[in-house]
Amino acid sequence: MTEGYVHPDFGGVTEVLRRVVAHRRGGGAAVCVYHRGRPVVDAWAGARDARGTPWERETVAMSFSTTKGVVATALHCLVDRGLVDYDVPVAAYWPEFAAAGKEQVTVRQLLSHSAGMHRLRGVIDHAHEMLDWDHVVAALAAEAPGYEPGTRHGYHGITFGFLVGEVIRRVTGKTIHQVIQEEIVDPLDLDGMFVGIDPDDRHRLAELLMGFGGGHRIERIAGGLERVRWLQPAIEAFAVTELDHLLLSDTVHDSELPALNGCFTARALARMYAALANGGELDGRRIVSPETLARATEVQTRSRDVVVGFPMRWRLGYHLAATSRGVLPRAFGHFGYGGSGAWGDPQRNLAVAMVCNRVAGTPFGDRRFLAIGAAAVKCAART
Repeated sequence: MTEGYVHPDFGGVTEVLRRVVAHRRGGGAAVCVYHRGRPVVDAWAGARDARGTPWERETVAMSFSTTKGVVATALHCLVDRGLVDYDVPVAAYWPEFAAAGKEQVTVRQLLSHSAGMHRLRGVIDHAHEMLDWDHVVAALAAEAPGYEPGTRHGYHGITFGFLVGEVIRRVTGKTIHQVIQEEIVDPLDLDGMFVGIDPDDRHRLAELLMGFGGGHRIERIAGGLERVRWLQPAIEAFAVTELDHLLLSDTVHDSELPALNGCFTARALARMYAALANGGELDGRRIVSPETLARATEVQTRSRDVVVGFPMRWRLGYHLAATSRGVLPRAFGHFGYGGSGAWGDPQRNLAVAMVCNRVAGTPFGDRRFLAIGAAAVKCAART
């Protein structure tokens, strides 16, 4: 059963939503679509937990790397206000980062995954160390790049959040969540956009269901415990010990992990990308100038990503937007492990977002969201 709102011209999107939720036999999802600056789909279906509690309008879901697109947008807002320059060395804002040959690494290279800092394994020993922000950023500051910065692109799967996040913290003196609140949430009047989620809001959080999926396998170990065996080599390249246990615990929400623990409604994500698809403004509220947005969304590389293994068409904090009917040439956004994702397409003035709690797919795309995106594009073309 699907609840919410759908414009008659976009009924094809909710048909796909019903189908993908039913196919997974457990869990739920929410989808939101904006077209020409107006919401045309705001719908949800399925269950928010293993007990079958219905998904609700206010339910948020941990959305893994979809978080990166939100964090990048916050930094672009700071660039727009003159607090950060893409082509200035990171060390100008974070002096300790100049160690180990990184004195010329730029903010642009962090955002485009070309800084050579994709490995967290060996930098810290245990995933729960990620809950200590100062410890992790100090370790990253002391680390040498894995390749000469700017010569290749390699997905900074976990380190992206700490690297870009520390620049944000250094120039503002505020937490990532505070900056997102001030630069994105308040101007656009969003509800349901958290990086790290306060205990008072955790009643809104969908339970993560990791029973099966294309990107991992659940294995039972001694004492009746479970662990996740990652199947993608890319994840193994940057995963650290006990990452699975951290992701499946409540403590993952206690700290800011700006590459992976964002908790969102599809509504909040779609509204943010609707503003970006509309030149940085929505309903008379501007978050970023067209000039800065044009720089932020310019493709930085079309070559193969050395971590992911295929071209990601990296922008500054965003990657290509794919659907089950192909890649949208001008669109940009970020997908997340587990099935979530969001993107904006200036060519169609279209924004699409999906959040879910049944983990499946890969870190770089899920057939459920690819089908949702294709349906939205098809419906938009008919109007």
